[in-house]
Amino acid sequence: MATVPPGIRLLVSFDRDQWYRALTFILTFLLYTSFHLSRKPISIVKSELHKNCSSVSDLATIGASSGAGSGQQPSLLTAHLTDMDCSWKPFDKRNYKQLLGAMDYSFLCAYAVGMYLSGIIGERLPIRLYLTVGMLTSGLFTCLFGLGYVYNIHSLGFYIFVQVANGLVQTTGWPSVVTCISNWFGKGRRGLIMGLWNSHTSVGNILGSLIAGYWVSSNWGLSFIVPGLIIAAMGVVCFLFLIEHPNDLKTIHAQSSSPGKCVQDKSWNGVNGHTEMYLQYKEGKAQECYYYNGSVQNRKSYDTELLLPRDSVCVPVQPVVVVKRESEPSPISFMGALRIPGVIEFSLCLLFAKLVSYTFLFWLPLYITKAAHLDAKKAGDLSTLFDVGGIVGGILAGVISDKLGKRATTCAIMLLLAAPTLYGFSMISEFGLGPTIGMLLVCGGLVNGPYSLITTAVSADLGTHKSLKGNARALSTVTAIIDGTGSVGAALGPLLAGLLSAGGWDQVFYMLMTADFLALLLLLRLVTKELTSSKSRPISAVELKEH
Repeated sequence: MATVPPGIRLLVSFDRDQWYRALTFILTFLLYTSFHLSRKPISIVKSELHKNCSSVSDLATIGASSGAGSGQQPSLLTAHLTDMDCSWKPFDKRNYKQLLGAMDYSFLCAYAVGMYLSGIIGERLPIRLYLTVGMLTSGLFTCLFGLGYVYNIHSLGFYIFVQVANGLVQTTGWPSVVTCISNWFGKGRRGLIMGLWNSHTSVGNILGSLIAGYWVSSNWGLSFIVPGLIIAAMGVVCFLFLIEHPNDLKTIHAQSSSPGKCVQDKSWNGVNGHTEMYLQYKEGKAQECYYYNGSVQNRKSYDTELLLPRDSVCVPVQPVVVVKRESEPSPISFMGALRIPGVIEFSLCLLFAKLVSYTFLFWLPLYITKAAHLDAKKAGDLSTLFDVGGIVGGILAGVISDKLGKRATTCAIMLLLAAPTLYGFSMISEFGLGPTIGMLLVCGGLVNGPYSLITTAVSADLGTHKSLKGNARALSTVTAIIDGTGSVGAALGPLLAGLLSAGGWDQVFYMLMTADFLALLLLLRLVTKELTSSKSRPISAVELKEH
């Protein structure tokens, strides 16, 4: 008899629930990777929407001078060179930075406003369907932006409209995937699991940069169309495979098992909110199904019995794995979510942390293009190192916070180190490629570490706070409040960068350092609580009293 291969032994060592957890982890990872993949192209294409036209201007001047020297009329040559489209209208004007900043702001402002509504709506709808519709429509609007190149559209209003619509529909993503992953994974090692899982943000940014960079110089429309098709395709995958909650599988097993009948009195309204109660036995163990009045109805082997009141009539049901099925908990209110200890502090902290992260997301390739004098593709490729550092930073933040049991303290330390690092990046980036690469990695880790921890592990901790008494449906609203507030900062950062960069990039970096210090200040109360607490566990499990 042949020996079973070690790989097969490893595969069969995992039970069904572990396989479903792995599927949920991988699927939600890929789903939100496609969201960020579709957001990144705009930062890559910016340098193509407004090119450096100085060479064209110089050529026109030389042509005009030579024409005048020869006694010929230079107007035709000059007019021809002046009319050359080296930039994409309407971004060919001198205030192009403000126009590009306004385009970012339109997306992020719509995203911030929509996020507050998305969590509330997401609690009341099936997550799988809600997320599928959001991804399909996001793919549509992402493709529409690229079609502006295909159909030669030069209306600023068109691009603003597409950005606003895309910002609104993309809010379906984050509350949905965080709720799903939190439903499947408990609090044990949540920081590590969420840190690994949240690397989808950086992976999406990296893939989005590479895909957009491949076509940016030849046909920047494809830089949007291809990511749009990818997120739409992932929406179909979401519809086919996403399992919102482990309890959903119990319905599948019940429906797929052998036919059976259970006749229940229509007057039965449930007891203590439970509409159905089941009694579970070991697999294969013979049991008898009884009335509650004690008479035996049938003698067959069933894994489960349906328990009904004394006056009900019951025939044994098909085997299922349900122990009990409770009525759906009522959704939490907006104000009720705000009253959870720590929600307000972490939400405001994320506002400034996300301001810094999204300023890098939308403006880093353009900054590298100007500072290092690289073309759009090389600048886009180099900017991915910031996201590589972000992956490492997110995982480290999760591991450290798990070990210390102090989420706020971990965020505060990384924010404290990030501010001077940003200043160092603004100085070192002028000294060549090598130092720039090193600082991009370090900045990415310190900037994205707190952002990653707050939007994942902290949001999950607060969304399952003991004051909610097990109401897991509140997680969507809590996550939306935290990320929605952070998205306000994400909207302000790129807008301020567009305004401040006109006076020099140094002003942009001063703004980023100020934001990091403000994020740190907002956590000081929670840090104090954590450090003075004798228990080493996340802040969400610590009783916080108002000062």
